Amino acid sequence: QVQLVESGGGLVQAGGSLRISCTASGGPFTGYIMAWFRQAPGKERAWLAGTRWSSDYAAYADSVKGRFTISRDKAKNTVSLQMNNLKPEDTGVYFCAAAQTPGVPSEESSYDYWGQGTQVTVSS
Repeated sequence: QVQLVESGGGLVQAGGSLRISCTASGGPFTGYIMAWFRQAPGKERAWLAGTRWSSDYAAYADSVKGRFTISRDKAKNTVSLQMNNLKPEDTGVYFCAAAQTPGVPSEESSYDYWGQGTQVTVSS
């Protein structure tokens, strides 16, 4: 059974940086897509970025492109999201998600496995 555990959330000032990580177990993850979603207060969960476990391909939502970078470390079974130039509107609960499916889907319904989420708060 695939399990995902996020870590690294916290409070940061606007313009600052934060790195959050997701530790995955229950693999192997060949053929998997790994992604990050965010749920802002009062809003639905939104896709931010995704990467294939077995390649360097990555895709980003327009709202975070150029500021966020997704990466994976196969040796540590982790997927990380480096977030730079953070804005107050980046505040929310960040979720790691995974699915054994082709491409880089952005729909929440495409993902079978979810972490419990980690809170990121950006103060102005």
